[in-house]
Amino acid sequence: MTDTEKTEETAVLIGINYPGQEEQETEDYLDELSFLADTAGCEPGKRFVQKLNYPDPRTFVGSGKINEIAQYVKDNRIDLAIFDDELSPSQIRNIEKTLGCQIVDRTNLILDIFAGRARTSQARAQVELAQYQYLLPRLSGMWTHLERQRGGIGLRGPGETEIETDRRIIRDKISLLKAQLKKIDIQMATQRKNRGKMVRVSLVGYTNAGKSTIMNMLSKSEVFAENKLFATLDTTVRKVVIGNLPFLLSDTVGFIRKLPHDLIKSFKSTLDEVREADLLVHVVDISHPGFEEQIKVVNETLRDLASTDKPAILIFNKIDVFSYVKKEKHDLTPVLKENYSLDDLKKSWMARDKIHKTVFLSAKTKENIEELRKILYEEVKKIHVKRYPYNEFLFDID
Repeated sequence: MTDTEKTEETAVLIGINYPGQEEQETEDYLDELSFLADTAGCEPGKRFVQKLNYPDPRTFVGSGKINEIAQYVKDNRIDLAIFDDELSPSQIRNIEKTLGCQIVDRTNLILDIFAGRARTSQARAQVELAQYQYLLPRLSGMWTHLERQRGGIGLRGPGETEIETDRRIIRDKISLLKAQLKKIDIQMATQRKNRGKMVRVSLVGYTNAGKSTIMNMLSKSEVFAENKLFATLDTTVRKVVIGNLPFLLSDTVGFIRKLPHDLIKSFKSTLDEVREADLLVHVVDISHPGFEEQIKVVNETLRDLASTDKPAILIFNKIDVFSYVKKEKHDLTPVLKENYSLDDLKKSWMARDKIHKTVFLSAKTKENIEELRKILYEEVKKIHVKRYPYNEFLFDID
């Protein structure tokens, strides 16, 4: 390997086990943080977890734990310490002083992934705005490592300038980006108005649930999809026809636990597709052990977007990779979540949901896709007939 070749950055992951939180739940959160780190392009390594009622205001974890992490970072020449919560400016300063490596919190990590995946001018402006809003209150604390001119995770995006002029420059940049996004908002609103008399359906769900794969399958298009978090940032809208019924289908950015508030605000025009949709299709990765909490996170985000009152279809995707631990007949220990088979889940609250239509499918193997198409047809038809009662081209499909 030559000196000019860049090796992958190594990271330790740090989280807190809060009161009332099971250890497995904390482990699941750090699994997600690890996936985020991997998506950002670094190698996640050892995990450090401490049981605390609330984060230490100075160093997030207690003094003993931070010293333990510092020793490990030093002994193993670790590049990054990634924290599973947002850190205050003073915490960043104190932790960096103790650990002597770059500090990245969950918000900064997500922003970094967005910065690396933004393709259009709209997405780039949205991400840049969120980055500057995150950076502004942390400027003096971050200056110490910005000064070193180090690249890498958590530093992609906004440029480094002299500390005394940084705040003014960043405020000016925020104003310019807000003005730019306001223009984009107007353009996008005009585009939505010009889409004609068609029902609008929006795919929503936790990141990496398979929305883009379902979009490709229904619209026969090639929307970028991969097994990484936030593969899709830009909203894609396609015309879909089932039977003789056309409608517009949009694929939006995936939601995630603790999605940065500034990111939700700056992605307003993208998320307007969700706000203005007539029907939501909530895609759930049923193979994920924490899928029920992911449903809760998506519903909370929809509540923030004032979009919980819309009709919705629940898709339980990835049944092809669903697995469970079968209990022996004579095993008298309590039945745990991982002991439920797919048939058990189909008989649970999911299938009995009176509010939402539900379908269990695999977008990858196309199992039960026809069932989804029929449900979509019926739900879109209800809205279409109500809105355009004199339209004569509708007919039932077999």
